[in-house]
Amino acid sequence: MSATAGQAADGVRSLADRFGIEPGMVVMEMGYDDDVDEDLRDALIDRCGELVDEDTDEVVDIVLLWWRDGDGDLVDTLVDAIAPLADNGAVWLLTPKAGRPGHVEPSEITESAPTAGLQQTSIISAGKDWSGARLVAPRAARSKR
Repeated sequence: MSATAGQAADGVRSLADRFGIEPGMVVMEMGYDDDVDEDLRDALIDRCGELVDEDTDEVVDIVLLWWRDGDGDLVDTLVDAIAPLADNGAVWLLTPKAGRPGHVEPSEITESAPTAGLQQTSIISAGKDWSGARLVAPRAARSKR
């Protein structure tokens, strides 16, 4: 039985599964600081091998963006995040949960994503202190790239 089938049988999906990360994918990390969820990072690194930084010249499958209130302009950062993104790639916007320092209001995400050319498709709990919003280019925009 595969690990995925075993996890499904147990009713549990790993963090890497929930993020849609597969072995061999290129995952870029932005916004790293000392408050990030190291368990989440370790789970993703275990799956994909390593995280590349925002200076990479590679086309990336996933962007992992740690974002806190006060980090600057979210639209500008999202535009920077999608520049190296593959046509079918996704941005995972990780923000502190409500009540945590740096919490970002959900309305900021729902207003900023479309301005940057993205749409939100799902939200997950990405650890004890972090929520993850999956952002992708709308289908019509992907076909024009």
